[in-house]
Amino acid sequence: MNFQPLSLHKTRFQPGRPTPFGIFDVGGRLLLARGHQFESSEQLEKLIEREATVDVREFDDPARVGDLARRDQLPAYWEESMGEVGRLLRASPTSDFTQSLDHASRPLLALIERDPDLAILQAVRTEAVDGGPTSYASRHAVHTATAACLAATRLGWSTQQRQCVLRTALTMNIAMAELQNKLVTQVSPVTPLQRAEIQSHPERSAAMLEMAGVTDTDWLEAVRQHHEEHDGSGYPHRPAKVNEVAQLVHSADCFTAKLSPRLKRPPLLADAAARLQYQCAKGDALTAALIKEFGLYPPGCTVRLKSGEVGMVMKRGDSASTPLVAVLTDRQGNLRIEPAKRDTARPEFGIAAVVPLAGLKVRVGLEKLIQAVPD
Repeated sequence: MNFQPLSLHKTRFQPGRPTPFGIFDVGGRLLLARGHQFESSEQLEKLIEREATVDVREFDDPARVGDLARRDQLPAYWEESMGEVGRLLRASPTSDFTQSLDHASRPLLALIERDPDLAILQAVRTEAVDGGPTSYASRHAVHTATAACLAATRLGWSTQQRQCVLRTALTMNIAMAELQNKLVTQVSPVTPLQRAEIQSHPERSAAMLEMAGVTDTDWLEAVRQHHEEHDGSGYPHRPAKVNEVAQLVHSADCFTAKLSPRLKRPPLLADAAARLQYQCAKGDALTAALIKEFGLYPPGCTVRLKSGEVGMVMKRGDSASTPLVAVLTDRQGNLRIEPAKRDTARPEFGIAAVVPLAGLKVRVGLEKLIQAVPD
């Protein structure tokens, strides 16, 4: 084991959420297993005063996520992983950027591979815009990467291609992250200056990566072309042929953006977003793979069943229209004491409609929803 003081890593722990790592005493004996939930920061401070430690191998080795974590503990790892990627993307790229990005994104890739349903849920289950100065750009990059990587796997792409997809999705907007965070809460129309910044960001993002020592030509080309279209309606250069990785990332970018709320508009419902994305892409094979991977009712969308119950899709089922749902209300609309599993392949529990998350007055922790629909 490789122990370090808990004090060095206390920012990784959040009150009210399961701890992503075990906590040990100064002699290396386990005090609290991963998944323990702190109710206050004072509890954490008391452990720090006792010189508690953590085993850094638990977060240096992303493969341990799949080996050791229970499914209901994975949301804490998602928050940690998105935080790591976000911190890297917000910082000015340095000469070791490629290595740093690969290191920061390995846990993300491990989480996607460990539980694709939960990965999709992270992209679909969007919360209201909080107006935070840095939250949207990095989260959207992770959601785009998640969607694109899952589609690339469905398409049978090579490990090298999937790595390029991941890198491209995470860095495509690195030159306009600040503007992205502003636009998500901006009610007024885009200004001419902002429009110019949007139009130029693919080239500027690639230039930033080159200045940080990136030499992978496939990656750089995909970043430059991630807003290009086959019919020449994209930007900024309108090449005769568009990089395939760029096409897939562009489709994932547009699709996940439709699922995200803005201050001036709610998110599209998952089924409507899928139909619109497929129509806009004119049924191309890459977008078709993306939509098929998510399914008609993807994990994270809120649905009303024929039984009258309302809940959240937690896992895809045997067909695109029969997922597994954790219901939160009974037939009369009353809040259930505990979420309950419903298999929508059963006629009485078939899906009647997708409903807005904002219209669901009930708020239940994701961990409880996962426990209702276990592996």
